Parts: sequence; structure tokens; C-alpha cells
Amino acid sequence: MANKNRISDEMVTTALELPGYRLVENRGVTRGIIVRSRSVVGNFLGGIESLFGGNISVYTSLCEQTRADAYDQMIDRARQMGANAIVGFRYESNDIMGGITEVLAYGTAVVAEKQ
Repeated sequence: MANKNRISDEMVTTALELPGYRLVENRGVTRGIIVRSRSVVGNFLGGIESLFGGNISVYTSLCEQTRADAYDQMIDRARQMGANAIVGFRYESNDIMGGITEVLAYGTAVVAEKQ
């Protein structure tokens, strides 16, 4: 069962407006940041998969989980700011050093009212 205080995925958009809602308050930038490294086992399995070409599922899973964690952290911070929606949502990622990557989820935390 979903946490009733959690901002639903329908209330997060890459657009600058939320159809059917009026943005009544800007609570500021919200973000979630995760820094992950690949494990020795993950590197080994990824190396084996890369020999056959195509999708490297070990890395795909790690990337998806990291993005999901950053997204959830961003939503939690927006909720703590008193927001019920996020507009202008984006992801960014950067390599910090070999095998260590930062994933940032960010947007503008807002209060939206149904029109």
C-alpha cells in the first residue's frame, strides 16, 4: 500500500505546468542524489555479458535502481517542503571517478490545486 503522504507519479512532470491543476505556491528546488559504485561481482558479470554484445542487464538494473532511489529521495524532500507536486523534473548523471557515478533527480517542488 502506498504512503498517503507520498507525491504520486502523476503529480511529477517534466513540463512546467500540470494539466488540470493550478500551481499556487513554489516551494523551491527539490533534489535527490545517489552516488553508486559497481561491485566486483557486478563488474565481473557485466564483463561476461559484454562479450556477447547487446544489453548488459547487470548495469541496466543498477542504473534503474539508482535512478529510482534518487527519484524517491527527491519526492520525499519535496513532501517535507510541503509540496504535493513537482514540475520541471529532470535527471542528470556524472562520473565522479572510475566505477563511481552520481545520479541527480531534481525539479521544482510546488503546491498544486485541482482546477
